[in-house]
Amino acid sequence: MHVLFATSQATALMRGGVRTQVLQTKEALESLGVQVTLFDTWRNFQVNEFDLVHVFAANMATYHFARAVKTQGLPLVISPVFYTRRTVKVVQNVIKVDRFISRKVRGIWTDYGLIAEMCSWAEAVTPNTTEEGKLFVDAFGIPQKKVIVVPNGVEERFVHATPGLFEREYGIKNFILSVGHIGPERKNILRLVEALERIDHPAVIIGRIEDTPPGRACLERASHNPRLLIIDAIPHDSMLLASAYAACDVFALPSQFETPGIAALEAGLAGAKIVITPVGGTRDYFGDDAIYVEPTSVENIAEGIQAALKNKKDNTLRTRIQKEFLWEKVGEKTKQVYENILNLT
Repeated sequence: MHVLFATSQATALMRGGVRTQVLQTKEALESLGVQVTLFDTWRNFQVNEFDLVHVFAANMATYHFARAVKTQGLPLVISPVFYTRRTVKVVQNVIKVDRFISRKVRGIWTDYGLIAEMCSWAEAVTPNTTEEGKLFVDAFGIPQKKVIVVPNGVEERFVHATPGLFEREYGIKNFILSVGHIGPERKNILRLVEALERIDHPAVIIGRIEDTPPGRACLERASHNPRLLIIDAIPHDSMLLASAYAACDVFALPSQFETPGIAALEAGLAGAKIVITPVGGTRDYFGDDAIYVEPTSVENIAEGIQAALKNKKDNTLRTRIQKEFLWEKVGEKTKQVYENILNLT
């Protein structure tokens, strides 16, 4: 079986979870005997090279590629990597308006309309959480039989992480940690920074800092908190990042939504206590072994972190993540989706 993987070209610049998902899924599938090729804009591809195409992230940046795949007649799988806090009715109405306008006027699109059309072309849509899957059935009108939840994963190396490297580098231990881009509204870092002002405990935020008004606002606010350390973008494959997870006491990811936040899985596997948004399907992964906070409330974020600091660490979450959410499990489920489409089972 030979599969072509594709995603937005910006992924190479932005880094983040989608890039990790693509590369780790590729590695897991290859260990199962599936040949995976990453799409290269400058290479001449022959349609008969591949059995199917898997697109990661449904959005305007991947829409035209998916349409080209459809016109070539190749089977298409889409991992949408998409969520919204807007209601089902709002999404449905936007899609209806989009379709009406597109029949009358060319060149006017909405994100929701593009995503709905992309997913309608796919033989399978593979969201990362049941909540994300429900959104695609209820709001985007994708038939239930085409929606197959394939979870996000985590590398087993994080279970072996030790705190010493980070502690020696920065002279800090048992701190509050968050990992994520600093600036994007969805990541909610400014509210986290405000919440940390209320907590008398050392904290670290690691993430690529965007030179934007929201990014600069986060840095300016953080500069007034002597207990808070901002570290700009430790590479994902760095031993120092794994060590940071192992060295922290509590990992906080109070984003507007997550599906489910690979960084939180990594931290949980390294033994951290988790404070996270409930929006997007995170309960699929963390169950009763995390504290869930309302991302729009600075007070609730602070209360959740303070409660986590008082709890004792145990291995319940770590054990479940290691059992259910390693990338090898993701590879097995993804391969099964392909085999069902290609009638290989």
